[in-house]
Amino acid sequence: MTERAVERDAYHHGALPEALVAAALEVLDEQGQEKVSVREVARRAGVSAGAPFRHFADRQALLTALADRVLADFVRWQEAEVTAAEGGSGLRALGLGCVRYALRHPRRFELVRSRMFAPEPPREPELREQLEFIEREFTVLIVADQEAGRVRPGDPALVKLAGQALVYGLAQMIVDGYLPAAQAEELAERVLDTFRDGIANGRPQ
Repeated sequence: MTERAVERDAYHHGALPEALVAAALEVLDEQGQEKVSVREVARRAGVSAGAPFRHFADRQALLTALADRVLADFVRWQEAEVTAAEGGSGLRALGLGCVRYALRHPRRFELVRSRMFAPEPPREPELREQLEFIEREFTVLIVADQEAGRVRPGDPALVKLAGQALVYGLAQMIVDGYLPAAQAEELAERVLDTFRDGIANGRPQ
């Protein structure tokens, strides 16, 4: 099948946008977001260099769609981590989940980080909704841990900020290679347990 035939078939089935984002995810995992280009994504998707512009106005629009995909993946990952820790601290599970995500998907984590900790909220509504959902769920888990007596009463916003600072630092140290990959998860667990004990309601949980 020729390149043009593949392109026509992709358009016919309405699958080209998804195929382009999937190709962008491949580039991200291999080389980082700086190397995600419309031309390379089109090449990997097997379509002409101009085909992506029918769905994405420019590279930034493609990156927005990619960020939306990665954030959705990150949310599913975190939900699975919290579910697996049912009966324990949701706050700890969320923090450890973020560290594990950075360990297994360092370039995806960097994209998540660039959106979650940007100085200005993203203009794109789809990204804003994803980030607002993450923030709300973080607060819900903090309050649940407080109500269960695992975390001292207090302002959940301060606990959230402290937890974000710790987890962000740990994850970034993993991405930067400061923490050896073979030991990173174990060290992160011990650090998170130290943090948990520090904010526990008078006793380790």
